[in-house]
Formats: sequence, C-alpha cells, structure tokens
Amino acid sequence: MKTWREECGVFGVWNHEQAGRLTYLGLYAMQHRGQESAGIVALHQNQHLQHKGLGLVADVFKEADLDRLLGESAIGHVRYSTTGENRLANAQPLAAQLFSGPVALAHNGNLVNSHILRKQLQEQGSIFQGTNDTECVLHLISRTPTSDIIEAMKLVLPQLEGAFSFTILTHDRLLAVRDPFGFRPLVLGKKKNDRGEDSYIVASETCAFDLVGAQLVREIEPGEMIEINKEGIRSYFFQKKVQSAPCVFEHVYFSRPDSIVFGQSVYEARKSFGKWLAKEFPTEADIVIPVPDSGVPAAIGYSAESKIPFEFGIIRNHYVGRTFIQPHQSIRNFGVKIKLNPQTAILSGKRVIVVDDSLVRGTTSKKIIGLIRQAGAKEVHMRIASPPTIGPCFYGVDTPQKSQLIAANQSLAEIRDHIGADSLAYLSIEGMLASLKESQKPTHRTYCSACFDGKYPTRVE
Repeated sequence: MKTWREECGVFGVWNHEQAGRLTYLGLYAMQHRGQESAGIVALHQNQHLQHKGLGLVADVFKEADLDRLLGESAIGHVRYSTTGENRLANAQPLAAQLFSGPVALAHNGNLVNSHILRKQLQEQGSIFQGTNDTECVLHLISRTPTSDIIEAMKLVLPQLEGAFSFTILTHDRLLAVRDPFGFRPLVLGKKKNDRGEDSYIVASETCAFDLVGAQLVREIEPGEMIEINKEGIRSYFFQKKVQSAPCVFEHVYFSRPDSIVFGQSVYEARKSFGKWLAKEFPTEADIVIPVPDSGVPAAIGYSAESKIPFEFGIIRNHYVGRTFIQPHQSIRNFGVKIKLNPQTAILSGKRVIVVDDSLVRGTTSKKIIGLIRQAGAKEVHMRIASPPTIGPCFYGVDTPQKSQLIAANQSLAEIRDHIGADSLAYLSIEGMLASLKESQKPTHRTYCSACFDGKYPTRVE
C-alpha cells in the first residue's frame, strides 16, 4: 500500500492550565500549513484525551470539544496530504496505548524510506490503520526492547530517513524532535502559566507563539531531541552531525510571512528575493503589482529596488482557500476566478510587472495574466521570485510529479507563451541563495533547494 507525503504544522504545550485551548490557538495560527484535518491530544491524569476530525481547525473544534481536552499538556496537528487520501484514519496526532503507557505523535515532513519500513513491519505482523508514513514510527517505538521513551527514540530515530519534525506526548513528558538535516522548521518558546511557572511551547512556526503570547526561546537544532517534563528541559543529539539542509521553499512560499523560520524573518527574505529579482531582470514598466497574498513581500522588494511604483492591481477575496494546495485541478481553476479581482482603474493602459512567489504548473499564472489583460493592461511582464521548479519535493512540500511541473517540460519561451506574458523571468538559484545570505544575520546556512536544482540531500525512491 502506498504512503503519502504531508505538509503539516505541529504544536505542543507543557505545564499550562489551558493547554488544550492554547494548542487550538496555535493550530489556528498555522492553518496555512494544512487544511484537510486537525487534531489535539491532551494529557489528563496520566491518560490521553483526544479530538480530531476532517476540515479546518475552527470546524473541527467546538467549545464543548475544548472543554473535554483537560490537562496541562497537549500536542496538536494540522494536516494536508500532498499526494494522498484525506481520511480520518490519517488525521493526527496518532495515538496508541503501548506497554510503557499512552504515546501520541504529530509529524511534519515525509519519511522517504517509509515504504521499506512499512513492508518490514507488516511482515513482522504490524497492522496499520491508515496510509500515512507517521504510523510506522509508532510501530517502531512499540517494538523497541525498552519502556523508556528516550531510549526508545534513540533506537528508532536512526532508522528514519527524510524529513521529520515531531511532537510526542507520553504520560509524563513532551518531546520535540527534528531530523538531522533540519528540513522542516521547529521552534521552542515559553510563557508563564497562571501559577507564574514556565510553560514550554513547541511549534512549526513562530506566528503561533505570537497568537498564544509565548516568547521565542530558540530554534530546535537539526538532529536534536528536546525532553520536557516536571523536572525541566533536557537536550539530546541522536545522530552524528550532517550538513543541514532546511527547505528553502519555506521562505519562498510555505511559511507565513510574519514568522521567523530557520532563524530569519520570512517577510524580509521574500522582500530580498524581490530586490534581487529586480537586479537580475530589470524591466521598463509603469507599475509593479503582486499576486496576492504570497507575492506581496517580493513585489514590495522589486518595487523598492526598481523605483517603479507598487500597486495592488489585483484584490483577493480572503474567504476562499489557497489555490496551490487545493487537491483537484478543477477546483484550482475555478478558485482563481472567484478569488482574484483585477482593478481596471489601476491596470488599464499600463505596462505591468506581475510578481509571484513561484510558478509550478502555470495554470494559475495563465488565468491571472488573462484577467490583467481583460482589465486593459498594455503589457504584462511576469517575474517569479524563485527559480524554475524542476523536480518534486520528497520532504513534505506539495510540488507535484515532474510530469506536472511546467519548467521541467517546457523552455522559458514556451512557458511565457503558454501563460500569455510579454516577458517572463525567474530569480536565479544563485540570486535566491545570495539574497538569503543578505537577509540572514549573522549565521549563513546551506539550504535544500532540490525542487529547483535536483540535488536531493538524501536518497529518494
């Protein structure tokens, strides 16, 4: 049976009287990371209480559901299955009653060797309830010869390949784990509880801290496992250090612009992409407009560097879901029409530079350019604030198979003609990485940019 890649957000709380409600708010802040299902597992009197369902956070959880999530610790998850099934059995956190007690697990990322692990576990008698790769981890934990969760994880984690940021809740502790490459983000924060004690918070993005009133402590390091219990907090490193490879697409598109991801502002990184794009591909034009909302920071950067006025030439209806993560092409096509409305008074008779964060299939860009031309634009120049997407992501971001990626199958001129632009240019890989270094102080990182350059940090099958 096939397992599925997932884009997700994880959250965890330790030692707060309103742990369940804080987790709800944290998931609400990270709704952009997954819109198919949501779930929370809370710890109360050494037992797990859980609620999860299909749909948005606000739809899955009602007041009565939160009232039942008692206890001072909890973990939560929002899920989007990038290639697979949207079914309740795949909703997380996944929970099990093991010999050592209850264990609940929430996962952001994708295990590239999950099909091998799953086959081995099934041959050994394991019974799976869903089709996600996360379930393998629970089975591996259950088969370790120890009842100590820390020792169990030290045995399990080296068997996992690919991307994983975990929050794990047992009967007496909260764990936060990040893979040695650091593909997906994971941060540690804290706030005071009603007794004046420190409560620890773990989240995929810092925007969740802002909503719950937590302070960022630090990024959880690649290859690090943090243990939080009544005695305090401890850190372990479970594998030899490798060259870190955080996913550059978090900065290009996926993370919220008001988050600090991989130690730097997403908003500032995207502005820097736009500035660099203007340096690489200057164009004579009357206005610069973004494709809202993810193209806004890059368009601001492009406008600032080029000195061409910035305008909101397209207005977005914010009550419609994001086009990029809609599962069906028919919905994606329809979504552009009801979601974006061009402003004729701004666009008519103008030479327009349109800035977007990425161009994956080309379907959305073609429709947007069509709308701009219908509004009377004289010229339309498309500028993409990331390199051409030429390969799928195996680490948990929704880039389709290579056959669906327009830049992997058509030349620049062919793509330009397909989307109907007068000109088309992408930010170079060198420019993207250089602009990240410009906006990143003081530490320079290396990034995984496999979807742009085909250089995967791990084996992929």
